[in-house]
Amino acid sequence: MSQLLTLPDAGALSIRAKALVFEDPGSVALLARVEQVAPTDATVLVIGETGTGKELLARRVHQGSGRRGPFLAVNCGAFSEALIDAELFGHESGAFTGASQARAGWFEAANGGTLFLDEIGDLPLALQVKLLRVLQERQVVRLGSRKPIALDVRLIAATNVDLRNAVAAGHFRADLYYRISVATLELRPLYERPGDILPLARHFLASYSQRLGVTGARLSPDAEQALLAHDWPGNIRELENVVHYALIVAPNSVLTAVDLQVIQRSVAGASRGRKPAPAVAQGEDTAVDLVPAPPSDALREVLLQRMNAEQPELFNQVEETLVRTAYELCGGNQVHTARRLGLSRNVLRTLLKRHGLLDAAHEVSEPAASLASATAG
Repeated sequence: MSQLLTLPDAGALSIRAKALVFEDPGSVALLARVEQVAPTDATVLVIGETGTGKELLARRVHQGSGRRGPFLAVNCGAFSEALIDAELFGHESGAFTGASQARAGWFEAANGGTLFLDEIGDLPLALQVKLLRVLQERQVVRLGSRKPIALDVRLIAATNVDLRNAVAAGHFRADLYYRISVATLELRPLYERPGDILPLARHFLASYSQRLGVTGARLSPDAEQALLAHDWPGNIRELENVVHYALIVAPNSVLTAVDLQVIQRSVAGASRGRKPAPAVAQGEDTAVDLVPAPPSDALREVLLQRMNAEQPELFNQVEETLVRTAYELCGGNQVHTARRLGLSRNVLRTLLKRHGLLDAAHEVSEPAASLASATAG
């Protein structure tokens, strides 16, 4: 493995990609471009599907920039339109109802460092105008104030949509698009960089083996074939979940294609315009082409395998996997997660706390907690 990037807290609950490797020739070329862009002050636009590792790439740009300030990541789609102005640019006491004291925004908190604005295409048009002014004038004015504050912040923006189409449709300002796309880095979907799939799978295998106390875990040849044959619509995040689940349900430390339970390429690839996988020659292992059993039967079979393995923590592991998967699928939204699982929110919160998915930091608003943490660091 030539290079591996991981999030600082690799165990944190997140729908983001937690690891990124540069093994595939296309990824190696992208890394070379990152190394050229990083030492400059150029504003960077990272383009890629959800789960491809855009934040990890942005962190690598920051690491190579020489900036001593913090790296702060903000999802523009996580705030309501009424609050995003104050969140990004700060506010003075009394600027609006509930503003009992002055507060710095994300731009001020990132002073001297890098601010990563994910899903920048979700910014309202009015905020796009203000963002353009901040980038041009290198200063910010808090909501409710007339005093400009000088900034030294490098902006890295990211999107999973084509901003050129958004500009044509009138949803994104052309002048802002040209301002943020000085240097454009494109992260291709995982299926378009197949050389990264197995190194990533082995990384997640080692990581979750240590967490679950599994020794000697490895991928069988047919498991590797299945991984390479899948189209990964969920990209790196989906790959991580597949490996994690396989380690829980596999009856032994050698993971097979059946344990991985991934969809064959000819089915998944149809929706992404990919050619079907070549036919398997007679006599070769065809585990990847098995028709999956009905969900209830497959789940029962998995549970029987684990119970026969006499795993003492089986109930807790199954419960944690179910809650964690639903919580991640719903983007950390407790109301939606509870609805998916058919639970009350209070019961869900108890389960989240039991499995370490909800701590004191989540009892306050996520933006406030993240900002406090980033400022302290």
